[in-house]
This record gives sequence, structure tokens and C-alpha cells, in this order.
Amino acid sequence: MKNNETLSKGSRRTFLQLSAAATAAMAFRISTEASLAAEERNVFHPGAVVIDANENPLGPCDAARKAIVDMAPQGGRYSYWLKEEFVKTFTEMEGIKPEYLHVYPGSSEPLHFSVLSFTSPAKSYVTADPGYEAGMKAAKISGARIVKTPLTKTYAHDIKAMLAAAPDAGLFYVCTPNNPTGTMTPHPDIEQLLAAKPKSSVVLVDEAYIHFSDGVSALDLVKADQDVIVLRTFSKIYGMAGIRCGMAIGRPDLLAKLENFSGWSAMPITAMAAATASLKHEHLVPERKQLNAAIRQKTFDWLASHGYSYVPSQSNCFMLDAKRPAKEVIDAMAKRNVYIGRPWPVWPTHVRITVGTQPEMDAFHEAFQAVMKNSTTTGFVPALNRRRSHPDGQYWPEISS
Repeated sequence: MKNNETLSKGSRRTFLQLSAAATAAMAFRISTEASLAAEERNVFHPGAVVIDANENPLGPCDAARKAIVDMAPQGGRYSYWLKEEFVKTFTEMEGIKPEYLHVYPGSSEPLHFSVLSFTSPAKSYVTADPGYEAGMKAAKISGARIVKTPLTKTYAHDIKAMLAAAPDAGLFYVCTPNNPTGTMTPHPDIEQLLAAKPKSSVVLVDEAYIHFSDGVSALDLVKADQDVIVLRTFSKIYGMAGIRCGMAIGRPDLLAKLENFSGWSAMPITAMAAATASLKHEHLVPERKQLNAAIRQKTFDWLASHGYSYVPSQSNCFMLDAKRPAKEVIDAMAKRNVYIGRPWPVWPTHVRITVGTQPEMDAFHEAFQAVMKNSTTTGFVPALNRRRSHPDGQYWPEISS
């Protein structure tokens, strides 16, 4: 009888554990920039200007497009060796051991798997606000406390505030350049975070937009075997958002924890061929960086000349202060067939703008000017957004440090 009771209790315990796991699995959905943008998107009309999801309108480079076409006839085979060629190409370029790199279809998966690996009800997830929201959605699945800290007055992650707010941290998320502000967190600040963090925690540095900036990568900290994982993607400067290729770079023991959630599978062979061809394109990154910077600066000049406030960015997106509820501006722009990014609650009058082609930005200028002229300022400027003067004559939102 006792044996039956023990078996029954064990069966019930196992059933409950399996039920909990099944419930978590059903709740688990990887959030991406595409899915977050889609929450605000409508059906685009012909000729729409779509600058709402930090996509690169240039798409893959010519070499990558050719590689995709050439690889397509082999689409019936897994072709695992293509991933090996990609890993070899990237690691030799960056001076990293192959076992320090795992490849994924984009960087969203390793972001989520990192959160699930290193956070729990006892280990908090720490991020910036405003910041990229996907990790917070994953933290809800892990049951972790979500800690959001304001950016500094220079729009960097406030390392001291992050450390002070979460002595129980399991994972610190640093997106640099930051999404949505496009602003950098200096490399010494990340070093400071690694030096002062709780011993068992990990720092996740998301470098999705690093190629657009003059910032210093955190890959040297990976090479130094620190408790850090760096995320990279081909969705942004390489123009492969719809093709899906990204990676996590870190110590093998850290990456092994991610594999507990992701398993192992073949990558899309077209993505591998396109990514490898893109890496081998010597001038691709500097050329696209220069083009994005030129269009971005021209947009900033136009905004400044018309008295509009924005956050200076080093990325392919920036935050624009419309001085009225963001949703009103987003909807009004959509009526003019120009689709801009979603709002962040902490900055309720700001909208995120993706840097598109020059014709797209010209259309944005025209539509935004019309929207602002046909509206009245609500006067809704909370304490967080009180204006302070910038040396260049712009205005930056006041952010508490």
C-alpha cells in the first residue's frame, strides 16, 4: 500500500511538473522586432513609406543575393557544412575560437534563450528603459523580476543604477547602440558592469546595431573569458531581416546553457550562403554605414531647422519628440501612408523613426510637417520629458540618472 501511495504521489508530482512545463511551452513565444512592430502595423497601401521596424531597405548586397540564387537548387538538402564555413569565416575574421560561436536564425532566439538560462524567480532580469522589450517578455516566462532603469543624461545604460537596483540579478541586458534611442553605452561602462556584478550573473550585450556606429565591440571581453555573451545579427546593416541569420558569442560553458533550450538544428542554407558572402564583401559595412549616417544627419538637420526635438543616434533609428501622445502621431502619419515606429510608455510623446532611403525620408519630412501643422500641442509634457537645452540648439528630454 505504501508503495502504491508513493507511486501515486510520484505520479502526481511528475504529472504536475509535466503540466507546468507544457503550460510554459505553450506560453513561450519568441518576440522579435518584427512581431513587436506587427502589433502596431496595419496593411500597407501601395507606395507606403515603411520606416517602423528598423529594417534595412537596401536588402542583401549583390553578392549575398547571388549566393542565395546559386544555393536555391540545393534547398532539398540540409548542407550542414555551410554553417561550418560561416563559423570559420567569422571566427577567423574576429580572432575567436569556433567553439565560442553558436549560429541561430537571427539573434532573437539566443536573446530569449539567454534570459531563460540565467534568470528565474530568484534571479532578476535587468534592462534599460526605454529599451528593447523582447527580453522582458522572455523574463515573464522564466518568472524573473523585471528591473528597468532610466538611461543616463547622455542616453547610455546607467550601470550604477542597474547594479544598485538588482543585487539579485541573473542577467544584465545591454543593447548598444540601444533600441530605440540608437545611443551608445561606452565600453568602459560595460567593463565596470562586469567587474561589479553579482558573481553568478551574466551580461548580455546586444550588438545588433553596432556596425552603424563608431562604438567599440564587447568581443574583446568574450576573448578574455568574462561572464558575457555578445549577440550579433545580419538583419540590420546586412539587410537580411527576412532571411534570418544571427549568432551568440561567448564562453562555451555559457553557450551550452542556451543549447538546453534551443537544441540543435540545421540553419537555412540560403541564410548561411548569404551571410558568408556578406562577411567576405570587404566594403559592404563601411559603405552602408556611411550611407546611413549621411541620410540620418540630413534628417537631423531638417528636424533641427524646423524646431523639432530628437535624440542624437548612432544607429539606423532615433527617437523623435512630437510633444503630443505618440499614438496620435503614429496614426496621423499612417493616414498619409507613412508608417513610423511604436511608442515606449516611459517616453509617451516620443516616436521611433527608422532611417530609410533618402526618398523615404523626404516623404517622412513632408508627412510629419503636415501632421504637426494640422495639430495642436496637447501640453502633455510629464516631468520625465521636461526640455533642457543642447549646445547645438536642439532639445533633449531630461532623463533622471
